[in-house]
Amino acid sequence: MQPKINIRNKKARFEYEILDTYVAGIQLTGTEIKSIRASKARITESFCEFNEKGELFAINMFIEEYINGNIYNHKPKSERRLLLNKRELKKLQKEVQNVGLTIVPLKLFLTDKGWAKLEIGLAKGKKLYDKRETLKDRDSKRNLDRIKKIYK
Repeated sequence: MQPKINIRNKKARFEYEILDTYVAGIQLTGTEIKSIRASKARITESFCEFNEKGELFAINMFIEEYINGNIYNHKPKSERRLLLNKRELKKLQKEVQNVGLTIVPLKLFLTDKGWAKLEIGLAKGKKLYDKRETLKDRDSKRNLDRIKKIYK
């Protein structure tokens, strides 16, 4: 049994308002899955983009080179194709083109079968005052929890 791999993009929930989420498979090559199983990946600065054929790619996703790999090792920052249904791809592409939303990776994880999946979110960028509001809500919730803990 393999350990749970759960790589999150905490920055995305702060920078964007997530409207809808999807779970997509990732087309990996060679030693990339071994590096992911060793938790040697980052998705904090990555984003998703469509190419001219209508395929969805994760760009700027960093997967560290596998230590025991040889000449067949992968490139750390290559484009990785995401696997979704055609209906989902068409819906996402329409939303991105018409409405001006963006697609952001939220979480990279492994399934029970050992396959790497990427949870992506259809997102709308937050303004500065929205970010301040988020910080204010988080602080007030933390203070309320402290007060409740004291008086229990």
